[in-house]
Amino acid sequence: MRTLAIVTASLFAIATGALATPASVSVSIAPALQAKAAKTLGVRDVNELADQLRTRVERRLAKTGAYQGARLELVLVDVQPNRPTFKQMSDQPGLSFESFGVGGARIEGRAVAADGVATPLGYSYYEPDIRQAAMRATWSDAESTIDRFAYRLGRGEGGVRR
Repeated sequence: MRTLAIVTASLFAIATGALATPASVSVSIAPALQAKAAKTLGVRDVNELADQLRTRVERRLAKTGAYQGARLELVLVDVQPNRPTFKQMSDQPGLSFESFGVGGARIEGRAVAADGVATPLGYSYYEPDIRQAAMRATWSDAESTIDRFAYRLGRGEGGVRR
């Protein structure tokens, strides 16, 4: 009886595609954003956002099975914080952490299928209403953009919104 359950579960996994190859995700930072990070935002913060992008996309694709067998090459093109970053505050001592503004991010890239066909990917969102930014953390809007992009990719939508 136990053997039958294991065989049945294995056949179900094969039939539903659970054993398919998950998408591989690589994230790079655009040269302009690297320069902006070194000059004003802070390299550590931008690298952490790139890591979050990779992790959240991988998790979402693993849950949904979208882009199975594909290679996703993503580029974090731009980020805008809601509050001053540590680097900004250390560079400008008079700057207050209570300052706030609209934030967001822009992501571009492509999905390369196993057969070599490339599909462009992209998503961009910057909060249009400063009233929404008053109670936010430093990278709230950028992180929300990353989450929305990962969600759309998980649905197989390509995330296109610019």
